Amino acid sequence: MRWTLRFAIPAFLIAITLFVILYIKFAQIWDQYDAPAYAWVSLQNTFRGSKLYSPPPVAGKVEDKVVVMAKVESDHTDWVAENLPEYALHFVCVLSLFLPTALGAYINPHPTNSWQHAIYTVDPSVNSPNTTLTTPQNKGHESMAYLTYIIDHYTSLPATLAFIHPHRGGFLDAWHTDTPHHDNVDGLRNLRLEYVQQNGYVNLRCNWNPGCKVADRKNKHVTAKVWQEVFKGASKASFSQPEYVPGEVGSACCAQFAVSRERVLERPLSDYEGFRQWVLDTNMSDAKSGRVLEFLWHVIFGMDAVYCPDETSCYCNVYGRC
Repeated sequence: MRWTLRFAIPAFLIAITLFVILYIKFAQIWDQYDAPAYAWVSLQNTFRGSKLYSPPPVAGKVEDKVVVMAKVESDHTDWVAENLPEYALHFVCVLSLFLPTALGAYINPHPTNSWQHAIYTVDPSVNSPNTTLTTPQNKGHESMAYLTYIIDHYTSLPATLAFIHPHRGGFLDAWHTDTPHHDNVDGLRNLRLEYVQQNGYVNLRCNWNPGCKVADRKNKHVTAKVWQEVFKGASKASFSQPEYVPGEVGSACCAQFAVSRERVLERPLSDYEGFRQWVLDTNMSDAKSGRVLEFLWHVIFGMDAVYCPDETSCYCNVYGRC
């Protein structure tokens, strides 16, 4: 009996410990992936008989906004042209001169879905078309494409710039896309452009997990040394002073955001050239250098080192989900 208890008690304690660890990990994933909302929308789409449901978009002019993304050559980004066409608005405007309003709406029910496209291939092959947008180097993940667009178009930026990833959606691939079905088309269709203009910068992820939780704000990627390296020579002189290193750096992940032209222009072109040069020169890997910029975009675009808006207010302000 004693031998049985001697082995049973440790086995019980080990089992309880494993259960607690698994429970915490599962709860973390459940929250990050917003599993309940995803399951509910999937169920609704099943009964609707369509793959995805998108509410009507908010207003915006095609010539005033652009989608910027980085992709590898194997990524499929046809969904951008199919769902966010560049020229649909102009097409409907011309037709509306000759066709009834109802018919014009039928031809393009969501004309304001139209965006300019700047899709950069970071690993072009010899067979890539001459029209392919490319970056100086395949480094820094999406940051190289984001900064290259700003540098190359600094004097001709549209009013709103949305920086997103090349995958449209998917529970596993796009868990960080903060719409009920993790769908970037839904996100851009419902993005409140007027709020982007008002706020200057908006993170397209409102969920604090990961990046904004208190435990995440002692950011292991943005150390004091890295902060000084990135902002060395930046126009905001205080950033490059040794005494100015924030104790905490926090923002919801994952390098998908929108900014206004005015906010971009608050920094001189040389700042963006400097940030890109840091990515090119650093000894950090592609992934690690990209992760550093992921947690500094909000700072680059004028927000405090910890930028974590209340989740409820964020969903209302950014997407109109009030």
